Amino acid sequence: MNSLIEENPLIEKLPKHLRQFIKPQNYSDYTAVNQAVWRYVMRKNVDYLSKVAHYSYLDGLQKTGIETDSIPSMYGMNRILAEIGWAAVAVDGFIPPNAFMEFQAYKVLVIASDIRQLEHIEYTPAPDIIHEGAGHAPIIANPEYAEYLRRFGEIGCKAISSHKDYQMYEAIRLLSILKEAEGTSQEKIDDAERAVAELQNNMGELSEMAQIRNLHWWTVEYGLIGSVENPKIYGAGLLSSIGESALCMSEHVKKIPYDISAAYQSFDITTLQPQLYVTPDFSHLSYVLEEFADKMALRTGGLSGINKLISSSAVGTIELTTGLQISGTFTSVLSKGGKPVYFNTTGETALSYREKELVGHGKLIHSDGFGSPIGKLKGINLAIEDMSPKDLKAYNIVENEIVKLEFEGNIIVQGEIITGTRNVHGKIILISFRNCTVTHEKNVLFQPDWGIYDMAVGKKIVSAFSGPADNSSFDLICTVPATKTIKTQKTEEGNELEDLYAKVKSVRSSKAVDVSGCLTDLEAIFNVLKDKHPNDWLLAVEIIELLIDLESKQLLDQILFHLYHLKSKRPEIAHLITDGLDLIFKGSPYWVY
Repeated sequence: MNSLIEENPLIEKLPKHLRQFIKPQNYSDYTAVNQAVWRYVMRKNVDYLSKVAHYSYLDGLQKTGIETDSIPSMYGMNRILAEIGWAAVAVDGFIPPNAFMEFQAYKVLVIASDIRQLEHIEYTPAPDIIHEGAGHAPIIANPEYAEYLRRFGEIGCKAISSHKDYQMYEAIRLLSILKEAEGTSQEKIDDAERAVAELQNNMGELSEMAQIRNLHWWTVEYGLIGSVENPKIYGAGLLSSIGESALCMSEHVKKIPYDISAAYQSFDITTLQPQLYVTPDFSHLSYVLEEFADKMALRTGGLSGINKLISSSAVGTIELTTGLQISGTFTSVLSKGGKPVYFNTTGETALSYREKELVGHGKLIHSDGFGSPIGKLKGINLAIEDMSPKDLKAYNIVENEIVKLEFEGNIIVQGEIITGTRNVHGKIILISFRNCTVTHEKNVLFQPDWGIYDMAVGKKIVSAFSGPADNSSFDLICTVPATKTIKTQKTEEGNELEDLYAKVKSVRSSKAVDVSGCLTDLEAIFNVLKDKHPNDWLLAVEIIELLIDLESKQLLDQILFHLYHLKSKRPEIAHLITDGLDLIFKGSPYWVY
């Protein structure tokens, strides 16, 4: 099954710059070992999480169609998610934080369709379908939490990044790929870890994006809910990690009441978390999110907001009091008394109103940048945007007249007015001049031979945020990650083991039809496993699960004895074997190894 766009109208509404991250979920690529890994994790999780997870988790498994026995298809998930107002798409590992959050704003769940290796069955630093499908998807069936997730995406995608944030994203993505990939040399992993550590130690002041990613990590990924003394799990990273979901309930992990201070607590995706935050309920998550948003340039604007955009070196937007939005790469700002009085962009710039590009003011017209004064005129208490037609005429701000506008920030605009652009309320948001000169003290900011001068109208910058106001203004089809996930290479030995897993899966499907034939098949499979793949443990556990119903004590004892010796030989996986058998025997005294 090749699942890309599956019966969910929300996916059709995604803008092109998000659709570039979507990849097919080639269901046939999942091997029998992959399916066995999914079964083991899900069976153990459902058994354990029924005791420690928020009640929404088990309810959500049913509502979202996540099955214990098989990896979910995107087709099936989308058909069911549509009923609760969400969708899902497959992507290649980590995608840029802004894009990830914007998907959430559209109520689309991003799912890394690869699955962890058997060697990393407890935890992988790379996103995979266990983490996304079994972790994120079930909990969004809770309407209050789903709205928090959507709102988080809506706010988070506007957070301004620093120029180092994307470097950190690429470094962490590479490290997660290398750690999950089969056969990666320790030297390569060490180099990648050093690169991440060096960046972490030299990030400077945390950007808005870094801070809101921290909030995302300590809630959506690793959040606990309830009381500090008796918390429940709702974070997807915990729900999908059979190791960390148990550890987090112990005294070894510090529990902290969740508040806005979590925005300043950084994290390491490659290690177990030493502390976790506990929210009393889902509504508190939204309260903290809005508290954080109130501090963002999205809502504060001003000089600090535009300075954040300048530091980001990326396309961003400022919005003026008139509603005019200027989108581009901001490179400089003049200020007076702590307030911006003139700003500049460099390169392609677009002007918009209410997230819709103004006709005739796209990046082709403003291909060399844009600059404009901000604020009131000297000696006039009434701002241009607040002037009535009568006021404008009184101050000679009318078409076909030469005017000299002196702003409080010592910016002088002198030229012949061509026309003005008004918003839906009739207020002027833009004035165009010919033969125009713009100066600041002795510095020339614009001169007549540069062409038409378009002056933005606005008393203040009320908002500054990442990305363009109108996504169609810019070509954003260029932000895909530089690295690709590394697929497991096929080997003769690996293919033989895959074949054994496939045979056991086939026996599971047919055991009710031919019991004696199943026993013969399982005995033959085990003999090959023991002789040629003595270090594999999961297939032996799967065979035992089948033998319980087939009543073959002799073969059962042989496999249990084999696993007993394997636990001694490979102590690092002993607990996985024990946990798998405990799940099968459910505390029965039958097995003693």
